[in-house]
Formats: sequence, C-alpha cells, structure tokens
Amino acid sequence: MPQTAAFIGGIQKMVLYETRARYFLVGSNQAETKHRVLKIDRTEPKDLVIIDDKHVYNQQEVRELLSRLDLGNRTKMGQKGSSGLSKSVMAFGIVGFVRFLEGYYIVLITKRRVMADIGGHYIYKIEDTTMIYIPNDSVRVTHPDEARYVRIFQNVDLSSNFYFSYSYDLSHSLQCNLTLLQRPYEQWLSEASSAEDKVHTQSKQDSFDIFEEEGLPTQVVYGLRNQPYYKYVWNGKLLERVKDTVHPDWLMYIIHGFCGQSKLLIYGRPVHITLIARRSSRFAGTRFLKRGANCEGDVANEVETEQIVHDASVTSFTAGSYSSYVQVRGSVPLYWSQDISTMMPKPPIRLDQADPYAHVAGLHFDQMLQRFGSPIIILNLVKKREKRKHEKILSEDLYPAVVNLNQFLPPEHCIEYIAWDMARYTKSKLCNVLDRLNMIAENVVKRTGFFINRSDFYCHTLRPDDRWGDVGGYMTSSGRLQTGVLRTNCVDCLDRTNTAQFMVGKCALAYQLYALGMIDKPKLQFDTDCVRLFEELYEDHGDTLSLQYGGSQLVHRVKTYRKIAPWTQHSKDIMQTLSRYYSNAFSDADRQDAINLFLQVYQPSEGKAHLWELPTDFYLHQKSTLILPHDRRSYTMWWTQGILSYLPVPYDEAACEDTMKKVKVKRVNRFDESIDIYTEFYKPYELTLFDDTFSIIMSNAARELMPKYVGVDPSPFTVRKPEETGKSVLGKSNKEEAVLQRKTAASAPPPPSEEAISTTSEDDSEEDRDDEGSVSQRSTPIKLLIESGESSRTQEEIQPQQTVKEPYGLHLSELPAEKDVLIYKRFAHLGENQHMVERSERINLAKIIYLEPVSQFPEDSIYGVCPPQVDRDSREVFESHVMTGRGHVRVLCREDMLMYREYVKNRYM
Repeated sequence: MPQTAAFIGGIQKMVLYETRARYFLVGSNQAETKHRVLKIDRTEPKDLVIIDDKHVYNQQEVRELLSRLDLGNRTKMGQKGSSGLSKSVMAFGIVGFVRFLEGYYIVLITKRRVMADIGGHYIYKIEDTTMIYIPNDSVRVTHPDEARYVRIFQNVDLSSNFYFSYSYDLSHSLQCNLTLLQRPYEQWLSEASSAEDKVHTQSKQDSFDIFEEEGLPTQVVYGLRNQPYYKYVWNGKLLERVKDTVHPDWLMYIIHGFCGQSKLLIYGRPVHITLIARRSSRFAGTRFLKRGANCEGDVANEVETEQIVHDASVTSFTAGSYSSYVQVRGSVPLYWSQDISTMMPKPPIRLDQADPYAHVAGLHFDQMLQRFGSPIIILNLVKKREKRKHEKILSEDLYPAVVNLNQFLPPEHCIEYIAWDMARYTKSKLCNVLDRLNMIAENVVKRTGFFINRSDFYCHTLRPDDRWGDVGGYMTSSGRLQTGVLRTNCVDCLDRTNTAQFMVGKCALAYQLYALGMIDKPKLQFDTDCVRLFEELYEDHGDTLSLQYGGSQLVHRVKTYRKIAPWTQHSKDIMQTLSRYYSNAFSDADRQDAINLFLQVYQPSEGKAHLWELPTDFYLHQKSTLILPHDRRSYTMWWTQGILSYLPVPYDEAACEDTMKKVKVKRVNRFDESIDIYTEFYKPYELTLFDDTFSIIMSNAARELMPKYVGVDPSPFTVRKPEETGKSVLGKSNKEEAVLQRKTAASAPPPPSEEAISTTSEDDSEEDRDDEGSVSQRSTPIKLLIESGESSRTQEEIQPQQTVKEPYGLHLSELPAEKDVLIYKRFAHLGENQHMVERSERINLAKIIYLEPVSQFPEDSIYGVCPPQVDRDSREVFESHVMTGRGHVRVLCREDMLMYREYVKNRYM
C-alpha cells in the first residue's frame, strides 16, 4: 500500500430539499454511508448565506433529520396534506453559484455519463444541468434585465464537452498527479503535522483510527488534496464565493475541451488510449473576437492536449503501467487582431501594439516554463510566402521576440523555434507533408521525452533499439518524466495544427507502446488498426475544438493531407467553410458574451453598463491596461524567480516550498473510504451487469476495426488496406468484399488460381448473371463438382458451399485426407457418446476412454477423467521447477549450461 493517496470526493450524489425559508442540500458518497448537509438561506434577496453542517451523518441519522425538518415546517401540527419539506431535484454535483441583478442561482448537474477510466478513476461528461433561483418569491426583488442575463448565461451549453471527476484532478496532467503520489514520505511529515493541527476542530469521526484502541501498529496513509490549476478550470469563479466556507468535498471543478477513450486489444491484452484536451479559461472566446494574447500572457484558443496510454489489465496507479505525452496549441503570443466589420472571409491581420522587448511573449513563455519545464519548442505553421502579406506578418514579429528572450536564458534551456510553411508543402506534388511532419515529430519527442511511471523492461536491454537511447526527458528511479513541451500554432490553430499534433502524437504513441513492452520497435505505420483508432480519436478531438472556437468542424483532415480523401470530402469541406463563415459573422458575438458572463469576466451590477451595451470586451480581458503597474517586470530576467534552478523539471512539479503549500495533507487509515479506490471503482456493494460496464461499451479496435473473417493476423499493428477493415462492409457486396479481403490479408491463406477469381471489372456483370440463375464463372468449386459427375445437383444446393468458400478461403472440393477424416470420426463419436446420456441403449464407455460420473444423478453429463500416469523423470523436472519458484535453485549440470549457451547463441548472436 502506498504511503500517499489522493482523496476521493466524498459527495457524489445530492438531493435538494425545499422549504419556504431554506434549501437543504443533502450530499452523500457513492455507497451512501456518509452524508453531509448544506443549508442555504432563502430569505436574503441578494446575498448568499450558506451554512455547512460539519457533522457527518449516517443513513439513519439523515433520515431522522429530514423527518424532523418535515414535521417542523408544516403549517399546522399533525397536518398531512402538504409536507413542510419537499424534494426539489436530484443531482451529482454543484457547478457553482451565480448572481446577475437579482438574487443568487445554484447550478446543479442532473445527468452525467462516463467518458473514460484512468486507473479506476472515472471521468464524467456533463449531460444535463438545472439552474435554480435561491430566494423565495416573497422576498424577490425583480429587475427587467434579469431574464436577458439568464438567457445569455444559458447560451453556454454545459451539456457540450464539460467534464469532471470525483477522484482524479483533470486540471493537472497525469505526470503531475502521479509524481505527487510518488514523492518521498519524509517530505510530507512536517506538512502533515501542521495540517493535523489545523483540523483539531473537526469531529473525531474524521480522524478515527480502528487500530489505536486495539494497541496494534497504526497503518497510516497520508491523504492528499492538491489545489487545481485554475487556468483550465471553468467554474472557478462560480465557486469562489463558497470555497472558503464549505467542506472541500462540496467543491467539484470542471474542465472544458474534449475527452475520448478507446480500447486497443493486443492479443487479448487491453490497452486504453485516452485523449484529454483542456481549454484555457483565460482569454477564452471565439475565432475572430479572440486573437493573439492579452497583457497577462494568456493566449487565445490555448488548449493542452494529453494522450494517456495504460495497461488496463491492472487497475492501480501504483502497480499499473501508465504513460502520457502532453502538447499545446495556442494563438501567436503577440498583440494582434482581425477586423471582422469588413465581412471578408479572411480579414486582414493587424498588430495592435508594438512590443519591442517581447513583454507579452515573455509572460506567456514564463507560464509554460513553470508548467512544462524546458525545452519549449515552437512549431510555427503559418505561411512564409504570400503575394499579399497576411499570415507572414505574424512570423516576422514572433521570431525576433523569441530571439530577444533567448539571449537571456541559459543555452541549454533556450526556446527552440521551428518555422515550416505547411500550406505551401501541401500544394507541392513533389513533397509529402506527413513525411516531413514525421521527421519533425521524431526530433521533438526525442528532445522532450514522455512520462512513464516504471523503469525500462529487460526486453529493451535484450533487443535494444537505436532510437530508444536518444529519447530525452528526465530519468528517475521509478521511470521517466517529460521535460518541455511542443507548442504548435498556425493562424486559427485548427486544421493544420490538428494534423501536426496528430503526427507528433502518433510518434509519441509508438514510443509509449514500446516503453510499455507492447511492440518491439518504436514505430507505427499508417493503415493499422492502432493508428486508425488513434486517428479517429484525433479527428473527434479536432472537430470538437474547432466547433468550440471556429463554429464548424475541421475543414482539412489527416486524410486530406495524405491525399486519400474521397471525392465527396470536397463538398463537405465547402459546407464546413460556409458554416464557419456564417458562425463567425452572425453568432460569434452572442457566444462571446455568454463566455464572458459564464467565466465572470463581466459581472453585472447596478449603475454599470450592461454587457450588450459594451462596444468591445477588450478592457474586460486586458485588466492591467486600466491601472498603472507598480512593479514592472524586468525585460532581461523575464522569468519567475526560482524557475531556472529546477529546470529542465517543471517548477510546478518540483518539491519546493511554493508547491508544497498548494497540497493539503491529512493522516487517515489505509482502509478509509476517502482513499479506497477499489471500492470506488468496483462498487462491491451494488449489483453490476457486465453489459452495462463502461469497459464493454467503450470503443474497441478489435470489434470496430478488425476484419470479420478468419485467417487474419489479429495484431492491431498489421497493415491493412482500407477495404479490409471492419467498417468497410457498407457499400460493397459480400462477394466482392470477401474476395478483396482475402487477397489483401496479411496472413490469410493463399488466394485461389486465376480461373477461380475473375477480374474486378467483371464483378458487377457477374453478380447480375448470378441473380438470373446462371452459374458464375469464378465459382471454381461448382466447376469441379460438375466435372466429377454431380451435374444433377441444382444451383440452390451448391450455393451454400460457394458462400462458405470465399470468407473462409477454403476449397471445399478438396476432400481432407483419410487420416484426418478418421480422427474427426473418432472425435465426433466420443462427443456423441459423452453428451447424449438419455439413450435407451447402454453405452460401453470402456471402449472410448475411462470416465466416471462426478455426481450420482443419472442425467448428469459431466464426467471426470482419470489422471494420467507420470513417469519419474517428468516428476523430477516438475519438482525442480516448483523449488526454483520458491527460491531453491539446484546446481546446473554441464549439459544444462551447454544447452543454455546454444540457445543464447542461436537467439541473440
């Protein structure tokens, strides 16, 4: 058992009860064994008064409490007609509290859906929410503009790509969450003791230890609760009013972006590939209304994408194997914008402010150094050559800014800049875009490395790969850390960026699978089940992020750059372009207002201009422009003090004083429910159906991508043609597809002769002839049967053999050998006599094999077989094997040594 463990949210189910004077929010854990109560006053018209009952109730106590509240709030004693306490709504979490011009509202999650499972920690997607006005109607002070603010707030669709977890911190990367648990025990001693001093006012039940009264040694675990990374939290402002007054179990932070997970079966071994995208809540908005960066270094359309690969056969962060890789996209960190008043598809780019000392770029890269470490690698995909300057303006200012910042950094931690005109290469017929991106990806992954929580396998020593030794990162005793990150950008950070990120992710995925011992070389090829599954994840990821920022799905996909997209894709691209243009021109302003109100960038108040009356939201996102800063940052020492001493490791993951203050530590028993992830995931207290479990429902490469016929290599790393996949059944006849699948299968039986298969140009005409009742020319078994004198058989009798032949790749006219037929007859006879026990005649089992019934019931068909006789030499070999497993290894004789040397020589030399 580890000495540290993350706390699990203690409130996962809620019921809101209503009286005239108060709301009572009763929350419980998943097993409904512990309950907490939150009292919300309804008599205050504009203030939020919340009382957190510190007592933890059991099920019986909370029932008694509710019955007393019901009885005490009835209008007349003994009246049964109308209850004084009524159930209002059931929920799964609190999004937050918000106020416009009247009283406060509470936003609750009423419907959720499991989207991913990482080490037993479920990630949920918000499916539905409800917004409830808190003050009673008798004290409500109405305002004419309240309803309009409510409509604007609800324009942010919380059922669209908002995610949360009760036990896993989604605002941090997997590397940050696991390194927090892997820190040495001694680092928490002083922190834990100070935390225990602060919680002395809590009830004794919170710190009860079942071993203390028995005089047994206490089995202590230090429970950790880390502060979220508020940049990627979208309800931080909505919870700000109550986070210091209520128990942390009531607080649940949500992220916005994308989450998808698929299962890869490697010869039955389940490997989960998860893609999580976190959209920044700072300087957030829509495409043309949010460009560049603000004065605090936050950029538009900033998204952190993390791909997690783990062996799902072990559900534990400590015993399992987990790997992750992180990359970032974001707008060019300069003061720039585009004027959309001209109604042009591509408004001209303009630089709003001169920044000769790269102040805003320095603030942005300072944030990245703190979170990701070094090196920071910029992949700039904007155009270099244009007839009229458009995108080139950004490159001409970004490169000098990077050069200016690098001259003050140590050489080993400098920002690396890669500029590549991806659009120009796409138009060239001589250049392969993805090959060039693959070269960039290899160099990037070798520089940054990736995270894995275990050391190298012994197979990496036996079969070393030259590329594996060049992989960067920071090596630890328990694995490897990713140091630095790739930051990709084009103008919109949508189509080109998503393809580039996919290629880098594909390269990183190969190294992750190699590090987990799943493949023998860190390289993946296109048109394999693994890459197809990964490509689908990335396309869903790109479509979702594009809809959030640009108003439409991706226009150019990976298939577009591979130049294998079907001709129908061009019409879809045109429709997506028109949809994006319409959204940018007519609906982006309303969406921007909704985002500003939801994130509380704008907070309505009396005497203040309304949100829809503001000519621009520039000053809402550029707060420091309204005041004169007292402490101006240095232009040469542009990074935060103390960062360089920990590089290349990220400052946020270093065990320093600042990061230790963000973690709350509490001493709990190792069997406490608040850290028991086994009970949280498997739920042994409730009935679970296999068909309803998430692992069965989730996307599966073997079920959705692997061909549905025999004689195929089941490996997800085998290259298959597009018509071979399990998704290619639609649009083709069964005959044509079966022939194509058999011809192109990697390990299928050899195809039949030329007279057995006609040319593909004749397939359609042959199908027509089959419908008319004539004999197909490619049905070789039918020809042979007719030549052997069986011409009297009709076409209907022969047709089943023809349909069986093609999917299985067998010639039914070729009879099996006489020896094989004899073996099959004996097998059939044995099975027939074994299972048909209701026969009237007596079966002489002694002639087949000596069997004895297991039970005394006459109708029992289960038999026990006598154990075989084992000779003495075999017994000695088995006993030696057992003793070796117990640590008693016998001395090897000379024959054993010679045999082992011969094996090593033949296998590895």
